[in-house]
Amino acid sequence: MRQITDLSQLAQWQAEFACSTQPLAFVPTMGNLHAGHLALLAEAQALNPRPRTLVSIFVNPLQFNDAADLARYPRTLDDDLAQLRHAGTDAVFVPPVDALLPARDGGVRIDPGALAQGWEGAARAGHFTGMATIVAKLFHLIRPQFALFGEKDIQQLIIVQSMVRDLNFPVNILAVPTQRAPDGLALSSRNRFLSDTERALAPQIYAQLTASAEAIIRGEAADLVLQRARAQLTSAGFIVDYFALCDAAQLQPMPHFSGDAILLVAAQLGAVRLIDNLRISP
Repeated sequence: MRQITDLSQLAQWQAEFACSTQPLAFVPTMGNLHAGHLALLAEAQALNPRPRTLVSIFVNPLQFNDAADLARYPRTLDDDLAQLRHAGTDAVFVPPVDALLPARDGGVRIDPGALAQGWEGAARAGHFTGMATIVAKLFHLIRPQFALFGEKDIQQLIIVQSMVRDLNFPVNILAVPTQRAPDGLALSSRNRFLSDTERALAPQIYAQLTASAEAIIRGEAADLVLQRARAQLTSAGFIVDYFALCDAAQLQPMPHFSGDAILLVAAQLGAVRLIDNLRISP
């Protein structure tokens, strides 16, 4: 596995394959890798023909609107590298902040538009602008044929798909299903901050998603189903930000279930903000 730490090394690695017809698959991460990240890599390696694979590890300061949250984000580089080496990654790109953000207090930013205004965009000001800006830079520098994103962060996935389409990036975005613990909790780097008691409660989010999906498909009124789910999570100790039914393309609220839809949820449990979603169809 090649470890690349600056832009000149990245250019050199790319030059070595300049005449190769083997595609390149890219998995962007912020590190603190878990089975969800490794599932993205495994999906990349399963493509036919098998591509070269590159994983980036970059804790993006533009995605954080809280300096304390940025400071406490888990950084586990040695363990991350060991996992990637064991998984057979061809290369890992670990750039310093200055390489991707030479103008930390200004500079050009990507505006994701209306897709970034609601849900996580409303809760975390500037988050998706920061995400899209760095993802665009990584696409430009790495020039992959494929990039893989998890469906757990569904709003992020839809924004990236929109950015690639609207800005004509020559990259295919592949969506990978959410990876879950046996009890249904969506895997996340932030799960490590849950206390034992909170960890035992956290799977109730997925339980409410599945129960709500079943009720809506049976024909129950969506507004009543959503109200019940919010109330049950609140009574269990969650602070619910949103539990909503949206269309699957633009994440616009859907008053009545019709066609492909997504149930979205975000809730605070102790100091941890948990997000999840579930796609449903007639």
